[in-house]
Amino acid sequence: MAQVYDKVALIGLGLIASSMCHAIRRAGLAREIAGYARSAETRATARDIGLCDIVTDTAAEAVKDADLVVLCVPVGAMEAVARDIGPHLKQGATLSDVGSVKRAVIDAVAPFVPEGVHFIPAHPLAGTEHSGPRSGFAELFDNRFCILVPVAGTEPAAVTRLADLWRGIGSNVDEMDADHHDLVLAVTSHTPHLIAYTMVGVADELRRVTDSEVIKYSAAGFRDFTRIAASDPTMWRDVFLHNKDATLEILGRFTEELFALQRAIRLGDGDHLHAYFTRTRSIRRSIIEAGQDTDAPDFGRKPAAKRE
Repeated sequence: MAQVYDKVALIGLGLIASSMCHAIRRAGLAREIAGYARSAETRATARDIGLCDIVTDTAAEAVKDADLVVLCVPVGAMEAVARDIGPHLKQGATLSDVGSVKRAVIDAVAPFVPEGVHFIPAHPLAGTEHSGPRSGFAELFDNRFCILVPVAGTEPAAVTRLADLWRGIGSNVDEMDADHHDLVLAVTSHTPHLIAYTMVGVADELRRVTDSEVIKYSAAGFRDFTRIAASDPTMWRDVFLHNKDATLEILGRFTEELFALQRAIRLGDGDHLHAYFTRTRSIRRSIIEAGQDTDAPDFGRKPAAKRE
């Protein structure tokens, strides 16, 4: 694919940014990739592995002359970063992000975007439980969705250009309103993560009574909970604090459903349970048919050494 941007700057060098580096290079989408991370240790690691063409010691230096700047930091840190780099963004550049919450990001970042800079929030729906500059891989975004959330007045050509980058990286691209995005993600990502953290917390309490048998005899369902709950705690703290209303709404609906199932179990209502499980099972088939997972026995999560 042809080059989309001359220089791309990535602020924050965790899983998403490092995967973007590999994917952009794989497709030849930029001439130069600059990177910056707040931690000196992270910057040193990124330099050691040659993650970016240049790793700078300040965010301002990284964004200098960049055509695209992507904020890859936790949602709670975006306001401070935007304030820092705002004066150094070049005219005509695009500023984007990869945050899992969009309304809070727009409210935090937009005041610091200079006139003449295109602000296009984005959210790639991809990830693993791993973090840091060594965790990235080019295939992370393949056939996953990236949602663009352009703010009012954004030039269509700038949106098209950013969409071209994400398609070149391997993603399917959709556009969505910020509030609708936050509600949808509360259903598909945020509340499931909260439930996973809670279930693992319950097991942690229980294993003190069962002499670690909960861990020793973990079945696949609990292992999947632990994989989800192993995600970056800083990122998820910020997600819940900045998508509070939507998450609480979906969590309330989940609680209502849970109470209904509790009642069915208590009353021995097998018909209700069977009908409920049959209906929800179809969701899994829909996800597979949409190409967002596989029906392999291990759900496609083979040990890395066995992936070819």
